Amino acid sequence: MNLYFRLLWLFFKIKRNKAHQSLLETVDIEFRAWPLDCDINMHLTNSRYLALMDVARTWMTERLGLLGAVMKRRWFPIVNATAITYIRDIKPWQKFTVSTRLVGWDHKYFYIEQKFSSHRGLHAIAYVRGVFRSRQGVVDVTEIVALSGYEGEMPILPAEIMHWKEMLEQKKATNKR
Repeated sequence: MNLYFRLLWLFFKIKRNKAHQSLLETVDIEFRAWPLDCDINMHLTNSRYLALMDVARTWMTERLGLLGAVMKRRWFPIVNATAITYIRDIKPWQKFTVSTRLVGWDHKYFYIEQKFSSHRGLHAIAYVRGVFRSRQGVVDVTEIVALSGYEGEMPILPAEIMHWKEMLEQKKATNKR
């Protein structure tokens, strides 16, 4: 239930947002771990990390100046794969920041890094691979990059992303029926 309140808060924040960032800049959003976000071990439950990552990516899309254009075109984001490493727990009532950064793209996918941190240090780091879809299918990555106004070179994907990408392709090839 409290995720709905966070979404309402996000839409309020979006309505008031006037600033935009460039495509490859890190976008931060702050949260607090509410007791209903926590599990029996009294720390942020694993599934809540993923839900908050969704909210943070929506905020990133807004901060990059793309949310209105994406919604107008009726494109919707689809997560293809996620890898998350938990480092340190987040306790009830604790404030923390989710930092979201587009690290690059290839012919089909965007690759995003998301970090959870607080005054206690790094709590988790995740990588997300995704696309935007329309009724006609997957939206070409170059179309979205152009829509953002980015004119630079395509970034070279970090080694850990390349390794993860290879692993994902290997899984896909191994499990074809």
